[in-house]
Amino acid sequence: MSHFQTTRWSIVLQAKGDGHDARAALESLCRTYRAPVLAFIRGRGYRNDIAEDLTQSFFASFLEREDYAAADPARGRFRAYLLTATRHFLVNTTEAANTAKRGGQYAFESIDDVADENAAVSAANGTPEEAFDQAWALVILNSALRRLRNEAQLAGKQELFDQLRDFLIEAPDDEDYARVAAKLDMRRNTLAVSVHRLRLRLRELVQEEVTQTAADHAGLETEMRELRHAFGPAL
Repeated sequence: MSHFQTTRWSIVLQAKGDGHDARAALESLCRTYRAPVLAFIRGRGYRNDIAEDLTQSFFASFLEREDYAAADPARGRFRAYLLTATRHFLVNTTEAANTAKRGGQYAFESIDDVADENAAVSAANGTPEEAFDQAWALVILNSALRRLRNEAQLAGKQELFDQLRDFLIEAPDDEDYARVAAKLDMRRNTLAVSVHRLRLRLRELVQEEVTQTAADHAGLETEMRELRHAFGPAL
């Protein structure tokens, strides 16, 4: 059996939303990748409190309507599907709010009305799509880092990991190496080897996380390229 046949998103695609395993896999993905949806909605100009409500409403609708059952396995990246679904949700929500006599469940405001309030945020974070991708990348990275820290803890090396965590994405300068080596009472060369090993393991864990949201090798390679674009060659 291919490894991709046992990932969370592939289980959903293959089962077309039917069955306990598919439902549990999808709910796990939704919990994990809530942050990118929230970042995208905020990037569209909604106030933070409204964006929170819309995000909650989106995932409730996403699970209830089971639109994901129509997903095309040939285009099986969960990230791409989730972004498209969020766009459609906002269009439909805006249309419903504009036609309703009252605001309904949420106090919706038009994007234009809050554009000035959110201009600085939008300028700092780029487009809503870029905000979505940045949040997605951070979810992947943080999940992999949590797993790596748990492994270090089990191996009795949590202090070493905590001291080297910041070195895993960005290369430290000479002063940083010297400071941490002195604090841990380690030779600098030994410390450099530890950083190298942790980076290699982090890459493996990042790839495992990405694999959960890709249906095949092509999707995995695309996601990894975009992650490297976001965080550099360390990944």
